[in-house]
Amino acid sequence: MNNTFTQADLNISLAMPEWSIDALNELPSHLPTLEERMAAVIDFSRKNFLNNTGGPFAAGVFERDTGKVVVIGVNRVMEYGCSSAHAEIMALSMAQKMLGTYDLGADGLPAHELVVNWRPCAMCFGAVLWSGVRALTIAGEGPEVENITGFDEGPVTEDWRGELQRRGIALNEDVLRDEAIAAYEEFAASQSFVYNARLGDE
Repeated sequence: MNNTFTQADLNISLAMPEWSIDALNELPSHLPTLEERMAAVIDFSRKNFLNNTGGPFAAGVFERDTGKVVVIGVNRVMEYGCSSAHAEIMALSMAQKMLGTYDLGADGLPAHELVVNWRPCAMCFGAVLWSGVRALTIAGEGPEVENITGFDEGPVTEDWRGELQRRGIALNEDVLRDEAIAAYEEFAASQSFVYNARLGDE
């Protein structure tokens, strides 16, 4: 017997949690400094697990030169049963929808920046490269997130900085690193669920 598919079977819809609407509307329209942008992203990452709406990860798309807030996304893997619903994917996808383009670096657009509360995982690093952003700002990189939280970040290429440079994506590192780590420690202390594939089994 053949499978019977419906439109509902062939439609994917991902959304931010309800609390994020008010949180976004409460932000200033512009966050001029990298520290202000990262502080907002870290705040969203905390709100996400404190509200039980996802993991402790957030990412924001901003106009690089003015700090205009485009959108901040949070991790939604558990809500939608979708392993690709990471904060970076959510933020980049929403920004592309809002701006009407898959290329956030297209001619005629201001340069856009992605701000993330740690180096993107293996999947999201690829999404950064294809998104068109002109800058990536991260709170830090290294094993701390995996060691503190237990999340699997995957095999990012050893020359990840070079890959960004070759594609014209400027990198800003260690912006509010201690604050980001404190949020991950808060997540770990909450004993929230860590949703690795097969729960981390080989």
